[in-house]
Amino acid sequence: MKDKKNLYLGVMSGTSLDGIDIILIEKSTKLIKVVGSIYAPYSKSFKEKIFKLSFSSLNELEESQTLAIEHAQLTAKYIKKLLNKLEISSNDISAIGYHGQTIRHRPEKGFSIQIGNAHSLVEKTNINVVSDFRNRDIAAGGQGAPLVPAFHDFYFASKYKKRVILNIGGISNITFLNHNKKTIGFDCGPGNILLDHWMYKNKNLSYDSNGSWARSGKLIPILIERFLQEEYFKKSLPKSCGREQFNLDWIYKHRVDSFKSEDIQRTLLELTALTITNAITRFCSNADEIYICGGGSENNFLIERLSQMTKIPVQKTDELGLPSQLVESAAFAWLASKTMAKEQNNSPDITGSKGPRVLGITYYA
Repeated sequence: MKDKKNLYLGVMSGTSLDGIDIILIEKSTKLIKVVGSIYAPYSKSFKEKIFKLSFSSLNELEESQTLAIEHAQLTAKYIKKLLNKLEISSNDISAIGYHGQTIRHRPEKGFSIQIGNAHSLVEKTNINVVSDFRNRDIAAGGQGAPLVPAFHDFYFASKYKKRVILNIGGISNITFLNHNKKTIGFDCGPGNILLDHWMYKNKNLSYDSNGSWARSGKLIPILIERFLQEEYFKKSLPKSCGREQFNLDWIYKHRVDSFKSEDIQRTLLELTALTITNAITRFCSNADEIYICGGGSENNFLIERLSQMTKIPVQKTDELGLPSQLVESAAFAWLASKTMAKEQNNSPDITGSKGPRVLGITYYA
């Protein structure tokens, strides 16, 4: 039996709305080891309900609480599956880092909302749960995002290479690990979110496998110029964004009706690659290498374009010992371990908050 103090579960569901990544890690002072993982897919109906909650609607308060409980129940079900598979008792786990599902991220208004019922998750698993990681940082004047750069620094930093850790989920975000200089991190803008919206609208599919549909289209120069006028791309740090800024309405406001749908998909992919490349050029001076994680790491055409544009080697984080689909869930397991130890786990230089804080609310089993 492993030492209970060293085992943590991380649970992450991102803006792509595809499902829940769950990881079990063993943590020591300077290392973490992946013990096991499992993926809990969202049903089509659950995904549609979550998406609807991202915007104002009638009865949204009650609906949010109902879905929060459903999210916790789905999470608990798959945690039990994972622990049974690994033959590990819930009594051996120190805590669950439970991000929940973001439905509103509004730091400019003083809040960020992630649904997921921590009380229910504790009751279903009998494991301590740490959740609500973002709002303390926002209350301290920060963006509440991104929160994972501190983990990237812990796990991926190199003494010899200037490393960009690029996460492409619904939103793309960057951590720049620059030797002994301060780590920086920020949201670039849309990752998969616009591509997935357009794919669902036109093909009734959740995502563009390998970027194949985008590859079949032609780039629309006038449209990419319109897209790039978005003020968010010009903002200085700190900055974070979400579905509130980038959504289907955002695409339509750029007068896309006269273009072929596959050409729009091609241009949206170019936008993701170009905004990432511009951000690396602007904020990550002389980067040596790029390691990519998140769902976008499976989009071969997107990775091709990034390699061509940045002229920097692009590899998956698997090469550094952590599977690309599990980086964010591992980060929240690590953040929970810091919360339980009452240690700082925010990144004030990155989010813009006033200083060191312990993020996360703990619900004890």
